[in-house]
Amino acid sequence: MAKISFVIPCYRSENTIRTVVDEIRATIAEHNRLVSCGAFAGQQDDYEIVLVNDCSPDGVWNVIKQLSAEDTSIKGICLAKNFGQHSALMAGYAAISGDYVISLDDDGQTPASESYKLIDKLNEGYDVVYGFYRHRSQHLFRRFGSWTNKKMAEAIIGQPKTLNTTSFFVMRKFIVDEIVHYPHPFPYISGLVFRATKNLGNVEVEHRNRLEGESGYTIRGLINLWINGFT
Repeated sequence: MAKISFVIPCYRSENTIRTVVDEIRATIAEHNRLVSCGAFAGQQDDYEIVLVNDCSPDGVWNVIKQLSAEDTSIKGICLAKNFGQHSALMAGYAAISGDYVISLDDDGQTPASESYKLIDKLNEGYDVVYGFYRHRSQHLFRRFGSWTNKKMAEAIIGQPKTLNTTSFFVMRKFIVDEIVHYPHPFPYISGLVFRATKNLGNVEVEHRNRLEGESGYTIRGLINLWINGFT
């Protein structure tokens, strides 16, 4: 049996985060049902979901509190100001207790139902596995930004050219333990991952349309993110 921790930064997602959480729970339940019918009965996985409110201006914190009251496997963290996605992930990582840690988005674009694709790939011997998308449901400037970020990471922090990084990925706990030791402001998660291990993998997953709304990243926000990664 393994314990899986899901960490989700939440911003303007009061109408979507419950759907994402329900998909995670359904995925774990279906996996455990299949396992219980097979040769490894009794080896069901446990889970926890860590939801980090990145000082969202909507009512997502109220939804998080409701979810955590309904399910003791859900933890809520409320940041006092908007620190950004990477800092919100760091706050979530500090609260996990699972053997595997999966990061994903709050808008439904990252397919929680395919979490075991990442875990199965990880169990081939990797330390970190990123989902990658052959087709992205993003605006042109976001696709250009992802390409620019990839080239920057290859040149500056040693990202393998064959590796595609996304916001949907799984790590072994010892990698998370290493990441949260980073003592400085403005963390850049991919850089911290590459500093901790070179044993990295990819697996193709679906990239969906977001359930509602637009990306929380403005062009200015994306530029600031790239500068932060560069520096």
